[in-house]
Amino acid sequence: MADTILEMRDITKTFPGVKALSNVNLDVRKGEIHAVVGENGAGKSTLMKVLSGVYPFGDYSGEIFYEGQECRFTGIHDSEKRGIVIIHQELALVPLLSIAENIFLGNEQTRFGVIDWNLARRRAAALLKKVGLNEDPDTLITNIGTGKQQLVEIAKALSKEVKLLILDEPTASLSEKDSQHLLDLLLEFKRQGMTAILISHKLNEVKKVADRVTVIRDGQTIETMDKADLTEDRIITSMVGRTMEDRYPTRTPNVGETIFEVKDWSVYHPLHPDRQIIKGINLHVKKGEVVGIAGLMGAGRTEFAMSVFGRTYGANITGEVFLHGKKADTSTVGKAVAHGLAYATEDRKVYGLNLIDHIKHNVTVANLPGVSSGSGIIDDLRELKVANEYRKKTNIRSSSVYQITGNLSGGNQQKVVLSKWLFANPDVLILDEPTRGIDVGAKYEIYTIINKLAEEGKGIVVISSEMPELLGICDRIYVLNEGRIVGEMAGHEASQEKIMRAIVRGEEKAAS
Repeated sequence: MADTILEMRDITKTFPGVKALSNVNLDVRKGEIHAVVGENGAGKSTLMKVLSGVYPFGDYSGEIFYEGQECRFTGIHDSEKRGIVIIHQELALVPLLSIAENIFLGNEQTRFGVIDWNLARRRAAALLKKVGLNEDPDTLITNIGTGKQQLVEIAKALSKEVKLLILDEPTASLSEKDSQHLLDLLLEFKRQGMTAILISHKLNEVKKVADRVTVIRDGQTIETMDKADLTEDRIITSMVGRTMEDRYPTRTPNVGETIFEVKDWSVYHPLHPDRQIIKGINLHVKKGEVVGIAGLMGAGRTEFAMSVFGRTYGANITGEVFLHGKKADTSTVGKAVAHGLAYATEDRKVYGLNLIDHIKHNVTVANLPGVSSGSGIIDDLRELKVANEYRKKTNIRSSSVYQITGNLSGGNQQKVVLSKWLFANPDVLILDEPTRGIDVGAKYEIYTIINKLAEEGKGIVVISSEMPELLGICDRIYVLNEGRIVGEMAGHEASQEKIMRAIVRGEEKAAS
């Protein structure tokens, strides 16, 4: 077990204006699960991209030794030939190809130079069985959920005879059940002798499966801890450089009159018009109040938010929206924004940001009149001033507002999304999974922003799959299950048990 399979020595990687890694050291033992943790932007993913050849030899300084030999990978194919396979946070699957086609993409199963589809299907089925996925290899990727797609990625890695598996935030978008299955699978691979490197912000998962943990902060190695020494408090202190006795900033609520109300809201599936997704929801938010929406995956939380915000989801939508006591037409995104409603999507990379544009344009895009002259022409200097102001206000860590948004860490991308909507100056802000995939330090900063918005009299709706998060920041919590509100409780009276009880009772009621 103590045999070292991987050693990275003094790895330094620089981007224009930013030193991402500075003399980072990492050693991984054969057959262990080694977790790498740190704040967003600490350099974890960059280090793994160096290891896997995404950043080729010559693009960084330092040395990599694998199985006792120095490696100078010039591309990802070089590392894969040695059995090092990385699964990135953004899954690299082609939606309109089948599971089998995705598993062997770039590694096609051929006979005499022609693809042998029967062989591909047989081998794909065997690999799917190994990861516990009971799907037809001919099923299109677009027709299976995110949890199953993650397992397809692992099956793809197994097809390359992986010895060292690198998983970058593998459970960030998974339900609790799918996350548990993936972690159990990782432990099973360990029993079979596979070595793994796990990057995760979910410290409870790290504690469960990791044999050792290396902490990276600001591009430097801080420490490596053995399993016996692991505590969440110690990991957090190493990650952020300070203790975090309270993970949720304190706030004294100053709740006023109702500013946002939804009545009898019903929504049907956009492709299956006979399937009702949202079933007569009634909810309200008061001035200065943080209201949570809890529920299991598939409860309809995101569908509800999107249908209210410009009817960006659903069909046959009925019900009424009131803002400041007056009925409001939110049937388009433009009308919703004009009425003072904003929605920060759970999928910032697809719907929330233009990843190939810089921070400045992303910050101002939802309120272009705010940076335009009377003739409708954008004032570049005013736009620059606004972008810098919100970069400072939300503590976006970047070289400048001209940095490409796609090159930011997840936490900083989320702050750009928040900045965009803060500049639009909404009265009601719906935040859908605002801290998904970001570290505890960045989470605290976002909670602080939420508190400040509430203190300014905004109405905040927070949708989150993390019940401790809702309990830590919300004044009041609605519980949603199968498209219905099945519970409502004050934040100080709520608990995970009460929320789950409301969900179970709702299911029992629906069944009867």
